[in-house]
Amino acid sequence: MTTMFWTHQHVGPDDVTMSLTTSPRTPPSVHARSTRRVGWTILTALTPMAWGTTYIVTTHLLPEGHPLFAAMMRSLPAGLIALLIARQLPHGSWWWKSLVLGTLNMAAFFPLLFLAAQQLPGGVAATLGAAQPIVIAFLAVAILHEKLSLWRVTWGVLGMIGVALVVLGPNAAMSPLGILAGLGGAVSMGIGVVLTKKWGRPEGVSAVGLAGWQLTAAGLVLLLPALLIDGIPPGIDGKAVLGYAWLGLIGALLTYTIWFAGIQRLPVTATALLGLLSPLVAAVLGAAIVGEALSPLQLLGFAAALIAMVAGQLPPPRNKDHVRS
Repeated sequence: MTTMFWTHQHVGPDDVTMSLTTSPRTPPSVHARSTRRVGWTILTALTPMAWGTTYIVTTHLLPEGHPLFAAMMRSLPAGLIALLIARQLPHGSWWWKSLVLGTLNMAAFFPLLFLAAQQLPGGVAATLGAAQPIVIAFLAVAILHEKLSLWRVTWGVLGMIGVALVVLGPNAAMSPLGILAGLGGAVSMGIGVVLTKKWGRPEGVSAVGLAGWQLTAAGLVLLLPALLIDGIPPGIDGKAVLGYAWLGLIGALLTYTIWFAGIQRLPVTATALLGLLSPLVAAVLGAAIVGEALSPLQLLGFAAALIAMVAGQLPPPRNKDHVRS
C-alpha cells in the first residue's frame, strides 16, 4: 500500500496521468478523475480514523501527565525512521520550511492536544478540535487566496454541531486554559495544513520523506522542553512502550505520510472535513470500552457529522445563471 504515496511524481488533483491506447498524454476522463479523487479521499480518511485512537491509547497505555514527552516520543523516533526509509534530507529553503511545518503540524499541535485533553473533558476537547475545518476554510482565503467556500463552511459548522452532540455530556466543565489550548491546537495545525498545501512537495521527494522532515524537526524542537520540563516518566512499562510505538509508527509515520499525500491531491478544506472522523472514532471506542450504547441524540449527532463530512467532499452546486453561462 505504501508505494501509492511514495511516488516521486507530483500529481495534482486534476493532473492525472493515464495509459490510454491513443497517447500517454491523453487527458483523463471526468470519470477517471472522479474515481481517483474518491480513492484518495477514502485513503486519506484513514488518517483521522487512526488519530481517533490517540485519546484511548494515551489514557490506557501511557504514564499520566508528561504531554511534552509524549509528543516528543510520537514525533522524533517516527521522523528518524522515515528519514532512513526515504534517504532524503531537506535542501535549500526546505530546511526552514520543514522546521516551520513540523512546529505547526506537530511540535505545537501535539502538546496543545494533550494539554486540552488534560484540562477539559474529552468531549469539549474533541468539539474544539472539530472547529479545524472552519479555521482552515478562512485560512485558505488568507494564505492560498482562495474564494471563501460558504458551502464547506456550512458543512463544517454542521459537522462541529454533530460532534458536539456525540461527545458533549451534561457535566462538561470549561477550563479557560483548556479552551485556549484546544483552539490553539486547531489554529496551529490549520495553518500547517494550509502551508503544506501552498508549499507543496519538492520534485523527487516522496511523501514519507516530507513526513520524515517534519516529524524529525518537531521531535528536535520538543526534545529539550520534554526532558527539562516533563522529564522521563518513571512508569514506562510494556504497555507504555506499546502505546508510544502505536502513536509514533501508526499515529505519526504512516498517517502523516498518507495525510501529506492526500493534501496535495484534494481540496484543502474538503480534506480538513475528514478530520471529523477523529472525534467520532474516539467516541465509539470510548463507548465500546465502557460498554455503553450511544443515545438517540448521540446517534443523531453522529449521522449529522458523517453527512457533513461526505457533503463537504462534493463541489458546491452551481446556480442557474452559472449553468446558463
